[in-house]
This record gives sequence, structure tokens and C-alpha cells, in this order.
Amino acid sequence: MVGIIAPSSGINDAEFAKAVQNMADLGLKIKTGKFAKSVNGFIAGTDKERLEDLHWAFNDKEIKAVWCVRGGYGATRCLPDIDYNLIKKNPKILIGYSDITALHTAIHQNTGLVTFHGPVATSTFSDYAKNHVVNTLMNPSAPYKVELSPVNVAKEAPEFKTRVIVKGKGRGKLIGGNLSLLTAMAGTPFALKNTKGKLLFIEDVGERPYRLDRMFVQLKQSVDLRELAGIALGVFTECDPPDTISQTVFDVVQDHLGNLGIPAIYGLSFGHIRDQFTLPVGIEVELDTGNATMTFLESGVS
Repeated sequence: MVGIIAPSSGINDAEFAKAVQNMADLGLKIKTGKFAKSVNGFIAGTDKERLEDLHWAFNDKEIKAVWCVRGGYGATRCLPDIDYNLIKKNPKILIGYSDITALHTAIHQNTGLVTFHGPVATSTFSDYAKNHVVNTLMNPSAPYKVELSPVNVAKEAPEFKTRVIVKGKGRGKLIGGNLSLLTAMAGTPFALKNTKGKLLFIEDVGERPYRLDRMFVQLKQSVDLRELAGIALGVFTECDPPDTISQTVFDVVQDHLGNLGIPAIYGLSFGHIRDQFTLPVGIEVELDTGNATMTFLESGVS
């Protein structure tokens, strides 16, 4: 049984129907949060309502997984009032991406639970995305190697081109998510911490290179990235500017990550893209930039 909640932005009836169909296509039965279809401007329901649905989903004994309907905005508003003890006592799968990065980071760091950065319930599930959801959540095995999506490799758009920033292999517990969220939480009680020896993954969408530069500056000034075991970047869509005056996305990441002395790569198959794989936050992972692979050395579910 899957609990459907909207901890960030809201959805319309057509999007909700798509989410229900997606769960059915995965062979899953659902329960819907009381406020999962609420819309309160740019967020889904009030903070109190969205928190109520989050706590309900983790407290309901029938629910084995909590699937967020979409990202958007609003999850960070709820972080101070989450009942982390309730969540820790009722461990279950939490999946979503983008704004859901706030929940992944806060819940993992406050409870030690593994959470899953993957498609939201309203995503369009390609065969690649569906295969990795099933293999990661329903039929887990370790070690489990994740390779690039052939569809993404075939794309001509420059943002889909995989490029090694620093060659090598890195191994550590997986942390990370959306860059905008990771930097928005910097300086708060929910910021990334205890990052030494961890493997950081990052993605974003719709951010021009100068804004990405600003966020990488903030991240580097709030976290010692040199202590990481490695950095994996996803596909940064809708970010490169139409003009040729600006630096490109790759120019920015090369500038900030190329001299850290740790393995780093751009363009793995995750982010705001159709063909994305699911990343279990908190498990031991090996990054191999030479082969553009991630290998999950542990299962995210028991």
C-alpha cells in the first residue's frame, strides 16, 4: 500500500489521475492523503495540512511507501515541525525529487533512515525510470550497477553530454539532491552536515549559469567539498543560456569542482528528465567516472 501526499506544490485533477494510474501500472494500491489534492497558491495546502498528511502517511500501518505527487516549492517551510521521532519509529520508503530534497536531507539526517530520490507520482515513467524504480524499491539487490540511459546518451542537446570533471573512483554514503534546495538549507539546522567521506549527488533545472555559480559558491562556503569521496552531477536541463556570452553549465561545474582533488562527473541519468534512475539516500555507493556508473553496494530496503 502506497500513501500519496503533496508536501510541496499542488496538482490539478488531471495530474492526480495520472499519479493514480502510474501507481496502478506499478501494481500498487494507494491511500490518498486528506490534503493531497489541496491547492493553496504556490503550495498544496497550508503548512499544517501538509504536515498532517506526512505524519498520517508514516503513522498508518498499512502504508509501506510514501510517494510525493510532485515537487515545486514548500517542503522547507515544514521542516522545523516534522515529528522526526514518529518517522523514525515507523520506517518506510519515501520517494520524490526536486523540492522533496528538503525532506530527504532533513529526515535522513534526523532519523538515519534511507530515503529515495526518484520519480514523483506524476512523472512520466519511461521504461528506464520504471525499471530502476522496481529494481531499487521492489526487487532490491546489491551490488547493483546503474549505467547511463541509452536514450539520454543518444540526445544531441549539450546538457545530456556526459563529461568527466575529475577522473577516478569514489566510495561513500550517498547524500544530496537538488542544488537549489541544498543551498536554501545552508545555514539552517537542516543543512548538509557530517559530509566527510560521503558521495554527493546534485541536479537542477531552469537555472542560468550565473545562478548556478552563485549556488555553488554558497555550497562551497558552507560545506568543505574537498572532504567528500566524490561528486556526481545529473543532467541540468533548461540551464544553458541562448546566447554565447555566458559561461555554460559545464564551464561553471568545471570551475568549481575541477580543483577539489576528488572524482567528479557531469551528466549521469538523474534530474528533471524522463529517463532518471532512483538514488537511495544514505546507502554505500561507488562512483566510477571512467565508466560513468554508480554501483549501489547496499540495498535501500530490507
